[in-house]
Amino acid sequence: MVDSTESSRSGGDPEKEVTGEMSAPRDDRFEAPALLPLDTAQRGRGPFVWRFTLFHRLLHALALITFYLLVLTGLPLRYSCSPLSAELMWLWGGVERAGLIHRAAAAVMVTYSVFFAGWLGVKFVRSDQKLRMLWGSDSMVPHPQDAADFFKQWKWYFTGRDRPRFGRYGYLEKLDFFGEIWGLVVIGGSGAILWFPEFFSQWLPGWWFNVATVFHGYEALIAACFIFIVHFFNVHLRPDKFPLDAVMFHGRATVEYMEEEHPLMNSVVAERVHEPASARPVLDAPAPPPSRLATVASAVFGFLALGVGILCIGMILWAVSFC
Repeated sequence: MVDSTESSRSGGDPEKEVTGEMSAPRDDRFEAPALLPLDTAQRGRGPFVWRFTLFHRLLHALALITFYLLVLTGLPLRYSCSPLSAELMWLWGGVERAGLIHRAAAAVMVTYSVFFAGWLGVKFVRSDQKLRMLWGSDSMVPHPQDAADFFKQWKWYFTGRDRPRFGRYGYLEKLDFFGEIWGLVVIGGSGAILWFPEFFSQWLPGWWFNVATVFHGYEALIAACFIFIVHFFNVHLRPDKFPLDAVMFHGRATVEYMEEEHPLMNSVVAERVHEPASARPVLDAPAPPPSRLATVASAVFGFLALGVGILCIGMILWAVSFC
């Protein structure tokens, strides 16, 4: 892992050689566009590598859009006394249309989640490295090291020492991933009961619908707070990430970013770091820098999502305090 005092991301000499397994000679061909200081993933020494494929980014975009639609149509119904609830209802065209948009977004979320689960299952069956998918630094499955990394991360926040060393996925990414699974099961399940009461009332007693109403509202509130506080802190407000980490939008990051954020991948990326840059997103392969258009679009999209999230937090705090 690169020491922060020697890194050009931390303000050091950009011409100074940085040690580490992935270190590569500076190459001006890989310098990013002018807005790179906004985006953590574009800071530091190149070349760039593909962190996410187009498939990953499209799923993330679907998750982001459907999540916001669900929040912005659900919050005014759940907390009708909060500021802007009436304005949001007017924006959606009334309560009935807001409900239609809410259910349509939920249907899209369930559809892509089922598709992703099927894709993941097929990938696992076909893989000749099944154990690696279930355990180790490349796996999305939580394991004891994640608990140790959690405490190390907070120690690093306050002391600047003993930063945890993440592989392809750290505990925060796993929290995001399994948080969505939990939300899909609890919020989606309770929402389905409320969406099709005639169907479910054939087998379920009446009190189930009361429980589903409570679960749906409060679990949705918890999910929104998690995204708007924990996830936003990780990609916007952490001192080393401020004001934005747009790697999920354009899919690529500098070698120095990978050394600092995912040092256990050093050997994986080092094997390919001298290959020609691939215009097609290929996981861990060298990549061309994001275009100026991609950089600007990522920044606009990221800050727009942050602004709407802050607005939602304000609505939630007002509603919880005064409704």
